Amino acid sequence: MDGDIKVFYDALSELVKSFEKKDLAIKMVFDDESGIVKIYGERSDALARAKSGLEEVAELAYDTAEHHPYWNLLYDGVQILKVVLEKWNNSLTDEELEEIRWYASKIKDSLENVADRHNHE
Repeated sequence: MDGDIKVFYDALSELVKSFEKKDLAIKMVFDDESGIVKIYGERSDALARAKSGLEEVAELAYDTAEHHPYWNLLYDGVQILKVVLEKWNNSLTDEELEEIRWYASKIKDSLENVADRHNHE
């Protein structure tokens, strides 16, 4: 763990503990390999955390150049997951199911392209 982030993490841990003593439920997650600290409030549930994580994946998909061989797989997968997470507590409409099918077919095509490239290397 990098020294600066370790100092920050230790200080932040003390702050989180001080709020826990005030009965405020805060969850902190630290990924020392990537140097990422995440803090979740007491009302954040698994669905909210999944949506937040998907935003990170979406950012990679939107920022990655379309010429990257896996871009379509990532982008189309994100689009499917966005629809699913938005409708997690509701039923998918026929239109949304058709949208998912369309992205799934694009993933299938992209996967075949990736496999073709792999087989020709």
